[in-house]
Amino acid sequence: MARIPTLLLLCVALLASASAKAAGVPELRGGTFTVNGVYSLNFNLSLATRLPAGTIISCRAQIVPNQGGSDLRNPQLAAIPARSGGGTVSITGTTATCATEIPFSWTMTGARGEAVLSYEIYAVSDAGSVPTLVRSSTRQNIPVPIPAAGGSAGLNLNLIF
Repeated sequence: MARIPTLLLLCVALLASASAKAAGVPELRGGTFTVNGVYSLNFNLSLATRLPAGTIISCRAQIVPNQGGSDLRNPQLAAIPARSGGGTVSITGTTATCATEIPFSWTMTGARGEAVLSYEIYAVSDAGSVPTLVRSSTRQNIPVPIPAAGGSAGLNLNLIF
């Protein structure tokens, strides 16, 4: 007996969904459009402690458009390549700066104007016979705006490292 009401509820839910489509309820998708530009990233690192002599800092960043977010009615229709880049690092006393530029060009669907940034920063000491990881910092899915077509976006991240 308990199965009949559950099955009946499921059927009603499916019929309601089908009738919304038949009634012409618009989908939340827009047309496709192309965006391109350059992200200029600066990681400003405040070193918590001095690094051993000969330490090498490496930074990498990846940016990908945030097409659909968590809205299941507006899924990403095609795989869009992430754009990534590695940077050059300069160390001065207790600070370090890693700078990189990431050019991009994406064909997107819908009207979302946001991308997400993920990064990795590693400090590796080459003082011994085997390179040793001294410290690292990673973060994923930081929302960043997509610049106007052909434009650039400067992103400065201040981190304690």
